[in-house]
Amino acid sequence: MELIELEKFWQLINEKLQLWLETGVKHLPNIVVAILIAIVFAIIARIVGQVTQNVLRKTLDSRQIADLLSSIIKVCVLLTGMFVALDFIGLKGTVTSLLAGAGIIGLAIGFAFQDMTENLIAGIAMGIRKPFQIGDIIEAEKVFGTVKTINLRNTLVETFFGQLKIIPNKILFRNILTNYTTNGIRRIEIPVGISYADDPEVAAKVIVEALNDCDFIIKKEETAVYGESFGDSSVNLLVWLWIDYPGETGFMQARHTALATIKTALEQANILIPFPIRTLDFGAKGGEKLNTMWQKKANIERQKKGTEDTESNTPDEKNVEGKKA
Repeated sequence: MELIELEKFWQLINEKLQLWLETGVKHLPNIVVAILIAIVFAIIARIVGQVTQNVLRKTLDSRQIADLLSSIIKVCVLLTGMFVALDFIGLKGTVTSLLAGAGIIGLAIGFAFQDMTENLIAGIAMGIRKPFQIGDIIEAEKVFGTVKTINLRNTLVETFFGQLKIIPNKILFRNILTNYTTNGIRRIEIPVGISYADDPEVAAKVIVEALNDCDFIIKKEETAVYGESFGDSSVNLLVWLWIDYPGETGFMQARHTALATIKTALEQANILIPFPIRTLDFGAKGGEKLNTMWQKKANIERQKKGTEDTESNTPDEKNVEGKKA
């Protein structure tokens, strides 16, 4: 019984081996062609990856983004070649299973590393859109400084206080971002107050003429002074001027020089920049003015004093009668 079972077992194995051999010989040309297809696609992927990398490095400022995109393109070409080769030898079900598995794995990775993936996608998008470049001065999410490094996941910004801030790319991609380097100019606004006794038009003319003599001010025809409000002690004005930014004269130095120039010009024109002054006036809406109140009080005190003097000079009636007796 055992010999018969062994013979059946070996017979089954021989049949399977023979079937596989026949199938392999039958599909041998297809296998050779599939291998050649895979080799051709590998060569094409290498060439496409190298060309794409060179083009993207010239196009994009971030070397990391360029390398990542070129690698993604290279992998896509390789996977296409592998799927074509598998389909050529009749393994369509394998191709479908691989695609489904790749989709499930990608979905799982996306959920597991959602924050990292979002920063990565934002970094790639910003590398293509180029909202800013290395060396630009930007402001976003209360961070104001110069861009030092642009990575795939974050951007390194050096603030004007000398600190390095690491900003996730998704924050720069989602929120409002101000790039001060794009236009190359910036407006400075300086508030100044003059006394109510001075003419705002004369003050504006004096300030504009003095500022336009400064070399760092550009667009001199747009240097202007506007009235803002009536303050407690002064007529408040706003001075607008334009400078190159960033330029040889920094923002802080330009504003300091402009402020000093305004002060000197107003002093030379005998226009007062007043200190805080408080005036008490009770004459509004039926009230009584302070000087009138003081005048009335002085008159009352003067009358009281005159009455007291009169009474002191009048002789006592009893003393007068005693003298008469």
